[in-house]
Amino acid sequence: MKVLVAEDDPVSRHLLQVSLSTAGYETCLVTDGTEALRVLEQEESPKLVILDWMMPRLDGVEVCRAIKKRPAEARAAEPYVYIILLTAKGHQEEINEGLEAGADDYITKPFDLQELKARLRVGRRILELQEQLVSQAKHDALTRLLNRTAILEGLQKELIRSVRKATPVAVIMMDLDHFKQVNDTYGHLAGDAVLREVARRMSASLRAYDSVGRYGGEEFLVVAPGCSVAEGAELAERLRKCICEEPIDACGTNIFVTMSFGVAAACDVKQVNELLRMADDALYTAKKAGRNRVAVNSQPGT
Repeated sequence: MKVLVAEDDPVSRHLLQVSLSTAGYETCLVTDGTEALRVLEQEESPKLVILDWMMPRLDGVEVCRAIKKRPAEARAAEPYVYIILLTAKGHQEEINEGLEAGADDYITKPFDLQELKARLRVGRRILELQEQLVSQAKHDALTRLLNRTAILEGLQKELIRSVRKATPVAVIMMDLDHFKQVNDTYGHLAGDAVLREVARRMSASLRAYDSVGRYGGEEFLVVAPGCSVAEGAELAERLRKCICEEPIDACGTNIFVTMSFGVAAACDVKQVNELLRMADDALYTAKKAGRNRVAVNSQPGT
């Protein structure tokens, strides 16, 4: 795990780098709080942070306050940052100031390296547990795909990016055909097995930067950045074939299932609901035309 170390004293900084590297941590070193904030604003930034209290430009407490002042929406969407303050200040009121500013823990100078490593292990465990909770909140329990909330959040982000870059986003809405008959004929355990296998096959057939989520019941949604409506239709056809061409082993019974697909794409749609409506209309067309097929609904230029 990567650790950001913000320490202006070169001796302490070197000591921390050597000790943490020996303990298996990858270190990112900066010399002041302004640089620390710049690093933390980058993608894939360290989530474990050691901040010296006294630094030029911005001190450690000011960095904590800056992180805490980020909009609630931004903080909720980003992984948690666990902060340990290094301080020569030993008075309780000063320590309270650091913790109230947003630090998670503190250690006083001169510090014991073994104690610091122990504090880091605690921080690492907390981050891992938090990551597990976030993953559980974003994924469907049965299929392990993104849940409805998470896939729609992903679509919103891709639409914002598409407007900025003037590139299309394709949305594929799909629905298992006659799925109620599967549950009624083979039972709900078999139906669950079908949903899991359908999810697995779709995930294996998508590009690394595509997203797929369970939209609800037997409905799924794929978000394909950079895809025109024609490319989205090709992707949907590939998904259709991977679902229907081989039977699914559901509780010892081979079950053939099919899916219907509705494809929409746009590069100027700023509202999620508008693009979803287009894909849903296309899905209705596919169902009405006999199911087990792909239908499209496009805007000019997509």
